Amino acid sequence: MPSLTALDAMSGRPLRYLGSAWPWRALAYLLISAGMGPVAAGLVHLAYERGVAVAVPVAVALVVVLAPWLARFERWRLRLVDRGPARDPHGPVSPGPPGRFRVLPRDQAGWRELGFAAVSVLALWWIDLGLVALGLWLPLALLSAPLQPSVELLPSLPFAAAGLVTLPIAAYPITAWAAARATVVRAVLAPREAEVIRSRARLADAFENERRRIERDLHDGAQQRLVALTMKLGLAELDLPPGSAAAVQVREAYEEANKALAELRELIRGVHPQVLADRGLPAAVLDVAGRSPVPVDVDIVLREGRRLPPAVEVTAYYVVSEALTNVAKHSGASRCRVRGRLVKDVLVLEIRDDGVGGADQGGGSGLEGLADRLAVVDGTMSLYSPAGGPTVLGAEIPCG
Repeated sequence: MPSLTALDAMSGRPLRYLGSAWPWRALAYLLISAGMGPVAAGLVHLAYERGVAVAVPVAVALVVVLAPWLARFERWRLRLVDRGPARDPHGPVSPGPPGRFRVLPRDQAGWRELGFAAVSVLALWWIDLGLVALGLWLPLALLSAPLQPSVELLPSLPFAAAGLVTLPIAAYPITAWAAARATVVRAVLAPREAEVIRSRARLADAFENERRRIERDLHDGAQQRLVALTMKLGLAELDLPPGSAAAVQVREAYEEANKALAELRELIRGVHPQVLADRGLPAAVLDVAGRSPVPVDVDIVLREGRRLPPAVEVTAYYVVSEALTNVAKHSGASRCRVRGRLVKDVLVLEIRDDGVGGADQGGGSGLEGLADRLAVVDGTMSLYSPAGGPTVLGAEIPCG
């Protein structure tokens, strides 16, 4: 399963990690901080030329102006080392400059952005570059030994070999700092407010209870009446002369009632599949996979005899069902695979298809709704879908 963060990748097998793009992504993530250097150098030069009394107000004004754009840029480049969504805490519409100054006194996210911008200008950028320089200095110095004019070629080859050996080791401290920095950025600029999550969870529980009530009413009420109607129509047809006009009309009514019953059963299955309530997630996924027009291989292994919490089961079923619907509608795939494992009380799902790829979370295919649905139960979603495929949709749902 693809790693979601640089830290996850670094904690895996060394050869797999070093052969992946994660070390380069972490290096790029830190080197981008060099763009803050000219800003800091300009402020230092201004303080030297005009004095601290002039430089400090200019620095404060610059931080206030740049803070929202810097925060947006930091959330954007976070994807280099963390594929999880980093949402804007201001909501879907951020206020413009006039509105920003009006709401700033009561805007906690705005104050966090101001503080992060100040730390970025003053310290964070040179710490990033310093860690990169410290990690790469020794390997690059050893590798450059044959290029030194004062050193002969043959005696310098062992030094170059030592540099080649130590270069992969440098990837670990660089990635570790990039992961730690990304954790700080996510906590400050893309926080997940606990009260909002609890409120959404309560709404989800209320919605789930109402959905179960509707499913129960449909199953015990309307469905039973339709079953009785089809039976009476079938018995009425037996009492009529074969081929008569009345028999034909009763037969048509019987067929229409059967179609209505089939549609009602499909509706009930969509509201809350009975197999999910009776037999759990693996059986429910097998059921929805069996109705998919694209062949689906299901490999879901949970602890024997253990049922997941109801909210987790419903959310996981919804993710798989919606993902398979997207595969059938948009992917052009010839085969799909659903894999699920329980890892340290976290349900890890992976839906992979061999389609054309190019899936976009913001492209209106329902993926954004999946991410929101997972967020209600404190879950996360990842998407890997390059042009040409394959598409890999990952979901992690805590079961505690």
